[in-house]
Amino acid sequence: MRKIIILSLISSSLIAQDKGNFESYSNKFYNSIVKESKDYNENKKEEKKSFKMVFDNKEIPDDIKDFTIVSSADPISQGNTGTCWCFSTTSFYESEIKRLSNQTINLSELFPVYFEYIEKVRRYIKKRGDSYLSEGSESNAVQRMMKKYGVVPYEAYEGKPSEQPFYNHEKMFIEIQTYMNSCKRDNYWDEKIILNNIKGILNHYMGTPPENFKYKGKTYTPLSFLEKFTKLNTEDYVDFMSLMQKEYWTKAEYKVPDNWWKSSEYHNVPLNTFMEIIKSSIQKGYSIAIGGDVSESGYSASNDVAMIPSYDIPSEFIDENARQFRFSNGTTTDDHAIHLIGYKKDVKGWWFLIKDSGSGSRNGAFPGYYFYHEDYIKLKMMSFTIHKDAVEEILSKF
Repeated sequence: MRKIIILSLISSSLIAQDKGNFESYSNKFYNSIVKESKDYNENKKEEKKSFKMVFDNKEIPDDIKDFTIVSSADPISQGNTGTCWCFSTTSFYESEIKRLSNQTINLSELFPVYFEYIEKVRRYIKKRGDSYLSEGSESNAVQRMMKKYGVVPYEAYEGKPSEQPFYNHEKMFIEIQTYMNSCKRDNYWDEKIILNNIKGILNHYMGTPPENFKYKGKTYTPLSFLEKFTKLNTEDYVDFMSLMQKEYWTKAEYKVPDNWWKSSEYHNVPLNTFMEIIKSSIQKGYSIAIGGDVSESGYSASNDVAMIPSYDIPSEFIDENARQFRFSNGTTTDDHAIHLIGYKKDVKGWWFLIKDSGSGSRNGAFPGYYFYHEDYIKLKMMSFTIHKDAVEEILSKF
């Protein structure tokens, strides 16, 4: 009898085997940890804010029509690129063509940009990586590229796929930078091969610039178009700055990163002279390609205005020392280039109408424009390009 019972128990255990099943993973407590941690972190993040001047009851211009304006085309957006230097200066040269020969020409902003990248990389190779490589440059870079490569109308070179709504160099520059960093890392400096590869990147994102093209029934090269059609003479344009760190009434280097080729062709003048040139030139019908700092508390995109608040520095104390102090300690930088196209005077002094390709200029009542008070120019705008005829007397002192 005992043996039968034991066998029966063994048989039962073999029959009643455990089974498995598929089910969704669940860890409700862990989900609570993730959720509550996320809520805590998000609550800790404060909204990013900038300290800005309050413009309530400030007497600022309220209409472009109040300005005396030099002929210029409508503002164009530079999109997501660091090419304000070329958009502003191309606009300047379009106004110069109109002033000199009464022609209205829409020039390609991206044609000089293409070759500026070529020249940046060429110097980077020559200096074995010891050269500044970025999207930025200076207004006189356009003059350099025009002299060497010429210019073309916009219809001959748009500089982006036609269906692409805005210019965007973010991916393009990352590719250029990554490639050049690898060349530096590997100590590889074959100029011909590197430049061909850079052209491949540029051609992909910007398109291949034309070697010749038709315009109004005639065929031109970029250089012949510059000479025979635009009538621009690149030797007629000069650059000015005003910094105490260099001797006044001498030519000197403008020491900022975007002057990557170390140009020392800047005429350094006292600040009062700097301002006198700007005021007298715009009154005589000369526009100006100008650049400097746009990161100040009194710079407001929503109000289309740039002013210096009294809590920063009162107007009567803005002088060459205040200007140099800010440049030397890095609170004045060379971060944006614009086109000064008009002026007006009122009880508050001079106001200048600024044409701006940056995205910030599109957020106010006058898209593509700003109103700069003279104090802002005096303290924060660092250099400019202008036609030599506007400054003949000044140049005679050099």
